[in-house]
Amino acid sequence: MTFALNGPALWYATRATGLVTLLLLTASMLLGITTAGRFASEKWPRFLTVGLHRNITLLVLVFLALHVGTTVVDTYTSIPATAAVIPFASSYKAPWLGLGAVAVDLLIAVLVTSLLRSRLGLRTWRGLHWLAYVCWPAALVHGLGTGTDRRTLWVFAATLACVAAVAAAATWRLATASRAGAR
Repeated sequence: MTFALNGPALWYATRATGLVTLLLLTASMLLGITTAGRFASEKWPRFLTVGLHRNITLLVLVFLALHVGTTVVDTYTSIPATAAVIPFASSYKAPWLGLGAVAVDLLIAVLVTSLLRSRLGLRTWRGLHWLAYVCWPAALVHGLGTGTDRRTLWVFAATLACVAAVAAAATWRLATASRAGAR
């Protein structure tokens, strides 16, 4: 039995891992915003939000690696591995793949600075962690530009749900920050 380096299996794997990555990245964003807003209750302690944020972010990295890996291995489009980290290096759907590379680079920067958090100090780490607020929309637009399923109702609905959830969480965070500032 031989394994083909193109065809429907890799195409489906790339699509599926891309969508799962977006959903997990959205969940990570929501938990990050919730953590920054210091949300806690008796039934949902703050350490639970922080732990989920970290673990879901690790899952984002796993599915992102699978997404990039299946894309690079699939010989149908001939996308080089360097296109995953060097923005706009690929001639295939250059603007959209370029935004994906930007999102990958920003996610790597957030990861590295999080691993070095104790050496950077809280203020520097927090400033660099704001790159996540650029990573998420870059990844979202990448998916809308390159995704072959973007016009299907369920993918479009899932994308809208991601946008609505992050917008609602950001609105909540801004409202709680302005109330705290008014005190």
